[in-house]
Amino acid sequence: HDLYFVAFDLLHLNGHDLRDLPLEDRREILVGMIPTGGRIQFSQALQGDVKSIFHLIDQAGLEGMVSKRRDSKYRGGPSTNWLKAKCYAVGEFELLGIEREAGKPAFALMGEIGTRKYVGSAFINSSREIRERLWKRVQEHAGPAPKGMKRPATQWVKPGLIGRVKHLRGEEDLRHASLQDFREED
Repeated sequence: HDLYFVAFDLLHLNGHDLRDLPLEDRREILVGMIPTGGRIQFSQALQGDVKSIFHLIDQAGLEGMVSKRRDSKYRGGPSTNWLKAKCYAVGEFELLGIEREAGKPAFALMGEIGTRKYVGSAFINSSREIRERLWKRVQEHAGPAPKGMKRPATQWVKPGLIGRVKHLRGEEDLRHASLQDFREED
């Protein structure tokens, strides 16, 4: 695989703390340090309408984008000086089981259709109607845990329930996922 490191900010240089400099000054120093054509690349700023840029990033199948104020100084932790906008995809996965613990949100454990290989969990934040229909189906389709899966707070289901899951792009396993709906396999 071809791996590249894409640099977008510089916080320290030769023992000097650069975090109090405005972002555009830190980036000017950074771009001068990166040779062209190598595996380390500089993340160019995109100019234009934010909604249009995000639309292009979403259409390209990328995970998202980060926006920063040009004049901002670097501060750790939450800030209004930067924003990460995430792109999501929707896919179908086999429902392996529902994990429910008192005082915690419920999660649907999802697997690849056909193989039942676990790919991650999805938060169940669907409508009340969908949740009630889901609990009923889970009770009707109760089954053994897939091979190698041990999670004590999980109600396992037999193969045949397919979930539509909205999830963050960019990884093989589900991230920031939510169960949107489900159906019985055809």
